[in-house]
Amino acid sequence: MSHHLVEAEDLKYSYPDGHTALNGVSFRITHGESVAIVGANGAGKSTLLLHLNGCLVPEGGTVRIGDFPLTKQTLPQVRRTVGMVFQDPDDQLFMPQVYDDVAFGPLNLGLPAAEVDRRVMNALETVGAAHLKDRPPYKLSAGEKRSVAIASVLSMSPSILVMDEPTSNLDPKTRRQLIELLKTFSHTIIIATHDLDMVLDLCSRTLVLKQGRIVSDGPTWDIMQDQALLEASSLEKPLRLQGCPVCHPDPAPRLGGHGGGGPHDH
Repeated sequence: MSHHLVEAEDLKYSYPDGHTALNGVSFRITHGESVAIVGANGAGKSTLLLHLNGCLVPEGGTVRIGDFPLTKQTLPQVRRTVGMVFQDPDDQLFMPQVYDDVAFGPLNLGLPAAEVDRRVMNALETVGAAHLKDRPPYKLSAGEKRSVAIASVLSMSPSILVMDEPTSNLDPKTRRQLIELLKTFSHTIIIATHDLDMVLDLCSRTLVLKQGRIVSDGPTWDIMQDQALLEASSLEKPLRLQGCPVCHPDPAPRLGGHGGGGPHDH
């Protein structure tokens, strides 16, 4: 199923002030993978995501989505394939009512009214927000806005879901609901995040970005156990791998995780 493919080759991008955000990024993500992109602030995570649906155009290198190299000509097809959830939901919600926001994409695809309504209600029900359909988006809480922003993408039935910091500003209950929702998405998911515990829950593969380059690409569990790699990338182990101060009150840091066993939860 090549239409689920996401591929970057030697991707380069600098901002107008001269800051180099991406400096030769290459990777290939295939159908059904759940992939995290992690790194410190300024590592290039958001810039990379914005290249995956054509919000930014590479200065060098190429991006390929399925059968299409990303160009101005292929942009409409790429945006039908790649659903992008931005870091700030206010960047996505601009209509008078929630229903209108979620309907905006399907309407622009030229779908019949009945199909638009079906997609809108299915998407809102999927994120637990059907009761918000008549509300103005600007009056919603941060968590409600996040849910509606995700619904506005799901209504497009994307093959690839790309999300920038999806758990930011969420309370613990809403965060857990989002993680459980994303576990049900059967296609490709790419998530840029600082929430490394969520990465352990959702993503089998992790890319580590540092100063616009991929410094590691491998199984999430292996990367999250690599103390030296995480420290060099200004990251910390997920909380569940840091050891419990109640169980292990010694002041020395525990560097080895929990051996070959699974994550240690409390």
